[in-house]
Amino acid sequence: MLTTVSGWLWNPLAYFALGLGVFFTLLTKGVQFRRLPDMIRQLRSGKSGDSGLSSFQTLALTLSSRVGVGSIAGVATAVAAGGPGAIFWMAVTGLVGSTCAYAEAVLAQVYKRRVQGEDRGGMPYYIKYGLRAPRVAGLMAILGIGVYGFVLPGIQVNNIGSSAELAFGVQPWVTGLVVTAVLAFVIVGGTRRIVNMAQAVVPIMALGYVLTCAVIIAMHLDEVPHAAGVIVSSAMGTDQVFGGLVGHAVAWGVRRAVFASSTGLGEGTFASAAAQTSHPGKQGIVQAFSIYIDVLLICMMTGLTIVITGAYNVKEPSGGFLVENVPGVVAGPNFMQEAIDTGLPGWGASFVAVAILLFAFTTQVFYFYAATTNLMFLFGEQGNRFMEFALKLGALAISFIGAVVSAETMWAAGDIVLALIGWLNMTCVLLLTPVVRKVIRDYDRQRREGVDPVFDPERLDIGNAEYWVVKKTTKSEPGQAGQLT
Repeated sequence: MLTTVSGWLWNPLAYFALGLGVFFTLLTKGVQFRRLPDMIRQLRSGKSGDSGLSSFQTLALTLSSRVGVGSIAGVATAVAAGGPGAIFWMAVTGLVGSTCAYAEAVLAQVYKRRVQGEDRGGMPYYIKYGLRAPRVAGLMAILGIGVYGFVLPGIQVNNIGSSAELAFGVQPWVTGLVVTAVLAFVIVGGTRRIVNMAQAVVPIMALGYVLTCAVIIAMHLDEVPHAAGVIVSSAMGTDQVFGGLVGHAVAWGVRRAVFASSTGLGEGTFASAAAQTSHPGKQGIVQAFSIYIDVLLICMMTGLTIVITGAYNVKEPSGGFLVENVPGVVAGPNFMQEAIDTGLPGWGASFVAVAILLFAFTTQVFYFYAATTNLMFLFGEQGNRFMEFALKLGALAISFIGAVVSAETMWAAGDIVLALIGWLNMTCVLLLTPVVRKVIRDYDRQRREGVDPVFDPERLDIGNAEYWVVKKTTKSEPGQAGQLT
């Protein structure tokens, strides 16, 4: 039943997300391509302060969410359901969908607030202050607390538990206890400990994963042209074997790209709002770049490794298998384990288990940060100690429970709540298009004039941007854009 409901919500949502990405690509005149040099420059120049984070720190925090089990298991399930062509449509979604991440980040910056001494913002904030829809914002915050605090973390630890059991024979309940203990240590330390963990672990785990995939691809270098041909022809519906799955390839490619990168789902908005920057457009291009890293690098490396080694099965829509290269192997991390074993025998299970541990755990930590931001939105500066304690307790409880319950149940439940948030968030972002247009035009104008862009919401006739109005009337330390003195 959960799977059926999930399908009803996600099938049209996937196309909505793709269409929204195309729309913002046209609106911003391809900002994800035009401003690529600015992306790199911003990551190098941004600085952090007492209340906010640097651009690199927010990128690491965002990637801790984007680079999760979807980058491994999500790609594998897309291939199993839609054939190799799904990988092509994942790439397309990443290219155009990165502008959704841009728009979300811009709005998160414009409407962020200073709460309990920290820069906080995200979906509920721009819905309340941008759309002036406080009730809808309250609903989004409640959904956010539920999904990030009590549902999605269970998916991550479930994958950690299953991969650890396969690789090392460790019982899921033991894995659940260990992960829960480590999570407790991180979240008790507050935002700074969460950010420090993200910026230390994320670059290492991403680099290690990409290098391992590169080694396997290099070992099968002569198969790359054929694999690329199969991916493209399958996506276009011209492949003799997979041509009939073109509809499934589009649907599953878009769906898993959205799930893996959270394009349009608003997850990146919470980290985006915490960045200290002089203009929302700067953080927008940083978030667009995060989609490149996740979908166009990590997901594509996963997909190419699986296809080039032939370590996949493709289901027949009417039942059975269209192709069964690895009989008995379930779609998910096991595809990647089989692929790595073709080049490094005996290494696949252990490597994928460790990769999923790092990917999933950093995502789990980010979810707590997102849930806390939603809680702050509801209770403001006063806070609510009881609810804060309940959130910590709930996050730790689902961290253990998620390790021992059915994986299918956790995935289906997670898909449903994510789809609800996706529909609500993308609709709100679309309604706030005029604000996004004003920000990108202002950023482009200042860059043409050769100056470092500085945001002035009053000049652009953008209301309710309280943080920036206060900042404008308060002196900032040189080089510390966004840090109040």
